[in-house]
Amino acid sequence: MPRVMFVDVMKDQDTKTPAPIMSDVLVVEPQWIDWNGHLNMAYYNVLFDRGADQAFARFGITPEYLKRGFSTFSAEFHVCYLREIHEGAKVRVSFQLLDHDDKRFHFFQEMIHEDGWVSATGEGLGLHIDMSGPRVAPFPEDVAQKVKAMMDEHAALPWPDRAGRKIGIPRKGK
Repeated sequence: MPRVMFVDVMKDQDTKTPAPIMSDVLVVEPQWIDWNGHLNMAYYNVLFDRGADQAFARFGITPEYLKRGFSTFSAEFHVCYLREIHEGAKVRVSFQLLDHDDKRFHFFQEMIHEDGWVSATGEGLGLHIDMSGPRVAPFPEDVAQKVKAMMDEHAALPWPDRAGRKIGIPRKGK
């Protein structure tokens, strides 16, 4: 997997070159460290979620979106832990839209350390929710157009190597 430096990622964000969306710099907080001295697994999800929130804002899905009676829920999320990170580490989280339909979106994320290496990947399936149920519901037209526009941009990106992974214990002879 190629090394991605923060400065290179920011350059891509400022051009018309298709690139995953990158979050602001996020910092690993002291209370997130487990007894092994590294980021507790629960907080990888917090960082991925904060990165996703910044990408969702491009769709118009923010806390204000609740006033329209809609939100998103996570249906599934898989994390691959590749390299540990520690207190005070600065990371950015990428967001690549892989697929969508009128009610769901499939995405892939990477947590990138400030030195350029990938600490973890996350792959998720999100649901668009009508909060009056709550129930899964189609995106409003304005949001659907923004989701489609992002998909059009991200369609030019290569499929991430770790996307679509299956969890299991490989058995010989089976």
